Amino acid sequence: MSGVFGNKLKVSIFGESHGSAIGVTIDGLPPGHEIDMDNVLEEMKRRAPGQGALTTPRKEKDQPEILSGYFNDMTTGSPLAAIIRNSDTRSKDYSQMKKLMRPGQADYPGYVRYDGFNDYRGSGHFSGRITAPLVFAGAIAKQLLEKQGITIGGHVKSVAKIQDDSFLNTEVTPEMLKSFAGKELPLLNESLEEEMRNLIREAKASGDSVGGTAEI
Repeated sequence: MSGVFGNKLKVSIFGESHGSAIGVTIDGLPPGHEIDMDNVLEEMKRRAPGQGALTTPRKEKDQPEILSGYFNDMTTGSPLAAIIRNSDTRSKDYSQMKKLMRPGQADYPGYVRYDGFNDYRGSGHFSGRITAPLVFAGAIAKQLLEKQGITIGGHVKSVAKIQDDSFLNTEVTPEMLKSFAGKELPLLNESLEEEMRNLIREAKASGDSVGGTAEI
């Protein structure tokens, strides 16, 4: 698995779920770009776990520390590197995962890909925790795109077999896309919300999970 992707904007992620920190390096940011850190932290807060009954109970502050590429509140043009330290790590909870691999996780593919040398605690580098540095990079990219008149937004397209309406059949506006940011379950058809919530709660109560999709 490559941790580096992108062309004009190159993003490199690193770290493991139960390591000391996870992080990202962003290469290709234009110099002189002022980053609205309050906005970035709002995006990070949206992703952070432990905020409601529908997500993992793991609690992390997701406070990014910028190490380079940012000076006097502006991007310098050199690679911007940031780390997010892990705190809620109960590695002993995963002591049996070395041999008992979860079918709904990347435990076995990671084991095969790295010949058993992978960090299996909490799925290691393949954990959902690694989406935190991606959200940090995405929040910065969204600010650059906003200056070009481009707005990014998304909604929950499905939870299990419950299907929301599609952007393809909706008049989409920037205001609509921005309104999704403050919602735990952003939907075009809001009448489906309670049904989706109940389905997720039932699965969680039985130690299971349900699949879902997003439309961006």
